[in-house]
Amino acid sequence: MAKKNAFYAQSGGVTAVINASACGVIETARKHKDKIGKVYAGRNGIIGALTEDLIDTSKESARAIAALRHTPGGAFGSCRYKLKSLEQNRAEYERLIEVFKAHNIGYFFYNGGGDSQDTAHKVSQIGDALGYPITCIGIPKTVDNDLPITDNCPGFGSVAKYIATSTREAAFDVASMAKTSTKIFVMEVMGRHAGWIAAAAGLAKEAEGDAPHVILFPEIAFDEAKFLKRVDQSVKQHDYCVIVVSEGVRYKDGRFLSDSGTKDAFGHAQLGGVAPMLANLIKEKLGYKYHWAVADYLQRSARHIASKTDVEQAYALGEAAVKLALQGKNAVMPTIVRKSNKPFRWTIGEAKLADVANVEKKMPRNFISRNGFEITDICREYMAPLILGEDYPPYKNGLPAYVRLKNVAVAKKLKGTFKF
Repeated sequence: MAKKNAFYAQSGGVTAVINASACGVIETARKHKDKIGKVYAGRNGIIGALTEDLIDTSKESARAIAALRHTPGGAFGSCRYKLKSLEQNRAEYERLIEVFKAHNIGYFFYNGGGDSQDTAHKVSQIGDALGYPITCIGIPKTVDNDLPITDNCPGFGSVAKYIATSTREAAFDVASMAKTSTKIFVMEVMGRHAGWIAAAAGLAKEAEGDAPHVILFPEIAFDEAKFLKRVDQSVKQHDYCVIVVSEGVRYKDGRFLSDSGTKDAFGHAQLGGVAPMLANLIKEKLGYKYHWAVADYLQRSARHIASKTDVEQAYALGEAAVKLALQGKNAVMPTIVRKSNKPFRWTIGEAKLADVANVEKKMPRNFISRNGFEITDICREYMAPLILGEDYPPYKNGLPAYVRLKNVAVAKKLKGTFKF
């Protein structure tokens, strides 16, 4: 019986380290050529499988694949596309089987967040529902750090390091000018329902009076009067105020402060613009001069300042996914299990995809201070190890040297096109 090939794809918003997981998958599969044939990557995630747009990673050199470990973005292209249930759209699953059969694919590795693990879980059910055996392993990834069961998510440690560093550096700038110029700096970070990224800014604070002076979490309802009082107190006490706000901050009635009224491809509210809104509110009510910034893609693509811990975990989870598949495991996701904080020790565990899909892990209330504007020591103890270590990419002519793969297409074997 011929060796089965593997399908790997990236899904959802990419990170500074998702390619390290890809590296882990491909390098590990190449070490097991007796059991796994080729690794085909889906061009633009699951869409690549549906449209039979596959990439032959065997055409890439060992050196190019190794360089994925220090390259940001998604080397094979990602997507925001969520499979419907088998009952709702049987044709999608029948198409996947057609493509898998045509290319002798027996392993499915899907690298993404909560919605992506839902996709992986649905694909894992093909064997029982439609009679096509497929070994399906999810690989965790999300800067939002909101997947359950796993201690933390690859991508988060690096974005946390970037946000904490940016908060500290911006605070030095604002403090320099505060006497006669800008007194308010507002930085908006990602985080729809969970405040993990905003909380990471709290790592920048070492002593009383250090920035950030205010953190706004989605888990804490926004109180305008309380917020303005806190900002005013900070300026009067320190001459300036640095505010870090999650894009998902809400009013007490559940409305997002920054809801644009549009939806993304997963049906979520499109967010953005809370930083200028808050800055204008402060100007209007308190009269202070301000500057604001939106970290946006910069926070999740900053491979030049990635956490070494994050890179190592991302690679290890890609490696573990292949090993789990070879052990005969199916419909599971490798996880990070924390053993100790000091020294920081962790190992690999596993979770059922059914227990991970579409479950959002929010910040525990004891991670947020009683006043709702800071992180607690418990939160700091959890987060601090995740930003440890530097893993700089190679540089050329003063800039990071990242790899661009050839991404050679696999010849199509099926007739016609699939409309989705």
